[in-house]
Amino acid sequence: MSKKQAKEIILYGIGGSPGICIGKAYLVDKDGVDVVPKYGVSKNRLADEKTRFKAAVKKATDELHQIINDTPEELREHARILETHALLLKDKMLYGRTIETIEKEQINAEWALKKVISRLRPMFESMVDPYLRDRSEDILHVSDRIMKSLLGADPVNIGTISKRVILIARDLSPAETSQIQLERIMGFVTDGGGRASHTCIIARSLEIPAALGLEKATRMIRTDDIIIVDGTAGVVVLNPSDDTLIEAERRKGEYEERRAVYARTSHLPAETKDGLRLSVMGNIELPEEVVAVLDKGGDGIGLYRTEFQYMNRSQFPSEDELYENYKDVIDVMPDKPVTIRTLDINGDKAVSYASDTTEMNPALGLRAIRYCLRKPEVFKNQLRAILRAALYGHVRILFPMISGMDELMETKRLLADVAKSLDKDGLAYGKQVQIGVMIEVPSAVLMADAIAKEVDFFSIGTNDLIQYTMAIDRGNQNVAHLYNPLHPAVLKLLKQVTDAGRNNAIPVFICGEMASEPIYMPILLGLGLNELSANSNAIPIVKNAIRDLDMGQSRQFLDKVLTLTSTQRIEALVHDTYGDLLNNNHDHWEQ
Repeated sequence: MSKKQAKEIILYGIGGSPGICIGKAYLVDKDGVDVVPKYGVSKNRLADEKTRFKAAVKKATDELHQIINDTPEELREHARILETHALLLKDKMLYGRTIETIEKEQINAEWALKKVISRLRPMFESMVDPYLRDRSEDILHVSDRIMKSLLGADPVNIGTISKRVILIARDLSPAETSQIQLERIMGFVTDGGGRASHTCIIARSLEIPAALGLEKATRMIRTDDIIIVDGTAGVVVLNPSDDTLIEAERRKGEYEERRAVYARTSHLPAETKDGLRLSVMGNIELPEEVVAVLDKGGDGIGLYRTEFQYMNRSQFPSEDELYENYKDVIDVMPDKPVTIRTLDINGDKAVSYASDTTEMNPALGLRAIRYCLRKPEVFKNQLRAILRAALYGHVRILFPMISGMDELMETKRLLADVAKSLDKDGLAYGKQVQIGVMIEVPSAVLMADAIAKEVDFFSIGTNDLIQYTMAIDRGNQNVAHLYNPLHPAVLKLLKQVTDAGRNNAIPVFICGEMASEPIYMPILLGLGLNELSANSNAIPIVKNAIRDLDMGQSRQFLDKVLTLTSTQRIEALVHDTYGDLLNNNHDHWEQ
């Protein structure tokens, strides 16, 4: 069948990086690692086999360092991701366990590595937090590079592609993504990956469209096929018809025009038509992302997730190491707020890999503040680092997953102990640090009035609040469709939190994904939120949406919304009243 006669096919995945690109596909060949040989190694050959593994690790390390040195200027800030991968190559859990497996089981290095990875990967994939869950990708990328060295397979070199194309791959590692040259690569599509992966973070910083998690893209798309990639919706159109191409070109032009407008106005304040000014902050996971928040016009850091510094290592980071990381972020924006969320992690396996205990339901288990209170020395170490770094800017501490007063009071007691220990050690620290709690558990909403009397601010984490309220696992495709911020129960909870904040004269912020979506702005404004925190690329769009709204009208609109008891009816009212905001920022493909 000729290309002209080929049927148009629409593939659905996850929106990784917004935008639309149209062009020829380029299938990245990553074969050679799927089939791993297995054979026994005699005792007198074990030393040679371990040496062969060490040589493969050295080769992989040298390759990574070469990529770091050759990384384009626009990606220099992401070199730290690759440096982390280089460290992972020699990490005890990967390097040490593989050598141990070769020796104990008397097997070849390839099979030993595969066995170690097969044990490590489920640990990460069982985690609740999508960012931590996606760290399993880091383990796989690093092991894949070692495996290629062992098997003599050539590593993928995206930097040698000499034509303008859209990459199609099973997955792309941060090292491979860092080789992207913007004048040649228009966008990319992967079978795997998630929004919190480092590869996705790099794509967003490069501002190239990326659609992830399509599962069968590499089986269906061939090199030189014409495709359309919508990185906002996570949709790929294979063999588009002439009409589809014309429509995609129109929407691509509109998107780029809007983005140019947003870029020109991103540093203007987010002020409603009737004069109310809101702070629009940025969410970050890595210290280097702080630059992107400033570039996009962010008013500060509304959520600094600190988990990454505890990952991919065999021991907890030192106080000084944490302090330096926090100070790096604060130094970039000394006059703007930096909200540091304390460790939100579930279980020993996530940080030390020393525990063999597995929680049956980690979403309801030992995570976030529960973990920190169970491990007070780990928690105090982090609190000391934060307080020391707070000396250099406007720092706020955010405690995750507080479910009631007992947890909060114990947390505050530990913070007071930490301040005393710093005084005793003669170390300078910030003494005017505000403390807040993440409202993400329904019990915290019910206790919000009491909690508000003990803290300086609330920050609503809508992702978990919706998940726990609705008893929905967003990663479960059977129930994910029920996850909806416009469910009337969710909106009533948000109203209860903002009322408690207002009654106790403390500000209420929001840092969940809801704050990154323009269509929710009328409701968030109507609730009277003081500050929003979004991913950096959403900041200009959110600020623009706020400028199009009237605070008084938003309050009246919310009153009307709160009378409705059906999610469907609320969605219809939002679309009928503010549909232009949705249409300006989201595109939908129909089959």
